Amino acid sequence: GDPDREGQLLVDEVIRFVGTDAPVHRVLINDLNPGAIAKALGKPRDNREFRRLSHSALARQRADWLYGLNLTRFYTLSYQQQGEKGVYSVGRVQTPVLGLVVDRDNTIENFEPKPWYRIEAQFQAQDNEQHNQPFTARWIPGDGYEDHLDEENRLLNKTIADDVANAVTGRPGKITESRFRDRPEPPPLPLSLSALQIEAGKLFRMGAKDVLDTAQNLYERHQLITYPRSDCRYLPEGHLEQREQVTAAIGRVAPNLQALSAGLDLQRRSKAWDDKQVDAHHAIIPTVRPAPQGKLTDAEARIYGLIARYYLMQFAEDAIHREGKLTVSVQEHRFRATESALLTPGWKALELKQREGNSEPEKPPLPRLDKQEPVLCQSAEVKERLTQPPSHFTDATLLSAMTNIARFVADPELRKTLRETDGLGTEATRAAIIDTLFKRDYLYREKRFIRATDKGKALISVLPDSVRTPDRTAVWEATLEGIRRGEQDPRAFLQALQAEIQQLIHQTPGSATPTAEPGKQAVHCPKCRAPMVERDGKFGRFFACTRYPNCKGTRPLEDDQPSDGSSDKPVPCPHCFSPLVRRRSKKGWFWGCSNFPGCRQTVEDVDGKPAQDLRKTT
Repeated sequence: GDPDREGQLLVDEVIRFVGTDAPVHRVLINDLNPGAIAKALGKPRDNREFRRLSHSALARQRADWLYGLNLTRFYTLSYQQQGEKGVYSVGRVQTPVLGLVVDRDNTIENFEPKPWYRIEAQFQAQDNEQHNQPFTARWIPGDGYEDHLDEENRLLNKTIADDVANAVTGRPGKITESRFRDRPEPPPLPLSLSALQIEAGKLFRMGAKDVLDTAQNLYERHQLITYPRSDCRYLPEGHLEQREQVTAAIGRVAPNLQALSAGLDLQRRSKAWDDKQVDAHHAIIPTVRPAPQGKLTDAEARIYGLIARYYLMQFAEDAIHREGKLTVSVQEHRFRATESALLTPGWKALELKQREGNSEPEKPPLPRLDKQEPVLCQSAEVKERLTQPPSHFTDATLLSAMTNIARFVADPELRKTLRETDGLGTEATRAAIIDTLFKRDYLYREKRFIRATDKGKALISVLPDSVRTPDRTAVWEATLEGIRRGEQDPRAFLQALQAEIQQLIHQTPGSATPTAEPGKQAVHCPKCRAPMVERDGKFGRFFACTRYPNCKGTRPLEDDQPSDGSSDKPVPCPHCFSPLVRRRSKKGWFWGCSNFPGCRQTVEDVDGKPAQDLRKTT
């Protein structure tokens, strides 16, 4: 088993299944190099040391089971009583993910663009003939303008913008800040699964599941990459010895990278090689295998090339950015100008460019002016812009949101807890979670964007915040960590969860449960117990089932409460969970399953309501 929470539980379950009482020692292996395996074999650890780790995994497993099973059944039955079809699944992870998409869609639909104003001024040095080229700087709002700014510090008042522009035009000023530097940028770490899915989504517009399936093929069939379901972006230090073989293999599998590999320094060591940062698995990298098992598909070649590029980056030089900043003061107003340029590409020569050419252009160089040098504001211009709504989620941005879920949580303590965890879901489950939301008809694709369906929006609208937000994951992770440390009791955790679930299913789930109009009793179908509506027929108005034509149940209009109990809240059959229907026989009233003859369950009638004890079970 993997040396982590779930892996430990698997080990202990196998031991219990075998039923052995023999001493058990664990060998923790996170690197398949012979040297690393020999080192691990020489340091076995008593399996009892990991007892609490197993307890935390079992608590998480049972909690997810209790939570998902009960709430899914509750909301599915609630919607079926309204005539809806299908499963309305609810889960600790999938429901907050759906909530993210629904909230983003609602934000876009309800977004009203507002004008805001940017002030740009042209400046030129007065006493520096060598560096006197004009430069453009933007106004920085001062402390007295907070009431006229939005949450992103944008000016919303055009009158103030015009006043500022008029106040500085033709006025002298001086440089109050001058900073120029060459900033090195080290290469990014090798890829984890989430990082691979995000990058492939941006570059190739591949879905999360497609990326995982492709990587799995490269691992299992072609044996060209290491274990792909990893959440780590670091490498064991022992792997550095294989760099020459791995680099040679990359050149043979992806000949287009051979020329780029030639200029690398294989003696260079990036921060990726760090044993302390490697847990159950290391980052995804190419193997030393020099050829695939058959020809690679286009998708496999793209994913292999992406993984290989991030590995080769570890031996490339830092990218060097030339950056500059000038701050100008004119009377009480401040303006700032910046410059940026890529001086030395370094590892960026290996970086793939996105399809969209929406990257910001490099800013022109600024004059090299010193502090206190005088400048003149030649002109100032007010530019009107409109606020823009956020973009709909894509596979890449939704995965990024799941990985960095802390930024969607308001509570600072919960946000801190989520930053220390892996986010919503795990590397291996995120693609499956998104795929499940599509299969449940909660999400659909609109070109490359992911949108919420009406079904998904309806479910999220009736769920309490404790179910639809990611806060629960933070609370659970803190509790599970306490169980691992021996500070909390897993039984108390599960008992509290059971009490919370009972409270959730005994409260009215928003609009999921139909209610009667004020002063009237709800009327339900005598056949399936779905709500009924008034319709016009040949012989006047009548009640018809809302599930017509699938259900053709009818009843005449009644002023009083129906004697069959259909005005009461539907009670599910204890055998098949279809709604119970009140019926009358020679012996009197009883409750039978609406799924008769498929289900012949009956329940005694007690004062017009089904009894707790079963009358007959089949």
